[in-house]
Amino acid sequence: MDIHRNEPPREFKVGLAQDVLLKDCARIALKADEQVTFKAGLKVEYDVARKSWGFYATPSINGRLLRFGLRAALVKSQSSQYFVLLVEEGKEADFLDYVHRESLTVCGWLDDDTLPQVEKALGSCSQ
Repeated sequence: MDIHRNEPPREFKVGLAQDVLLKDCARIALKADEQVTFKAGLKVEYDVARKSWGFYATPSINGRLLRFGLRAALVKSQSSQYFVLLVEEGKEADFLDYVHRESLTVCGWLDDDTLPQVEKALGSCSQ
């Protein structure tokens, strides 16, 4: 693993009103079968794992992700771009405020209740 900290962080504005200031703090280069874990507070963890073919972008969305205090939502922008956003447990109101401010549409939550419907809509999973 190679970590390059951006000192100072690169700053740029995003959002519909360009009113959100993001700070690009680091670049992390992973080799195959390496993982990094991001933490927020005591419970929330988010893993990204590199494989030879690409990345596991999240832990299992109906397993470890939920146990780590995160819930995945499929969201669509006004320009028809889709995003998978991870919402911290207890922060749903903040998330919905953000969705409203940015004129996003929540297509659905990706959890135990909806994943069978997603699978059915896409066709059966193949191996």
